[in-house]
Amino acid sequence: MTSPGWIRPVHRALSLAFTALVLANFAGLAFGWQATWLGAITLAPLFGLMATGMWLYLAPHLARRRT
Repeated sequence: MTSPGWIRPVHRALSLAFTALVLANFAGLAFGWQATWLGAITLAPLFGLMATGMWLYLAPHLARRRT
């Protein structure tokens, strides 16, 4: 596999952060908090997950095209 070794651990860490923030958002909603800022903060790891996930998906296909 041609992807750099740091992408997969970053993707895993971002998934843990995203999951924790989503659970915190649901907990805030359950307690009646207006947690709009928490929902907005949740988008940061989501964009990182999208970028690293696309790289992890496309890297083998791009490597196969190069050969």
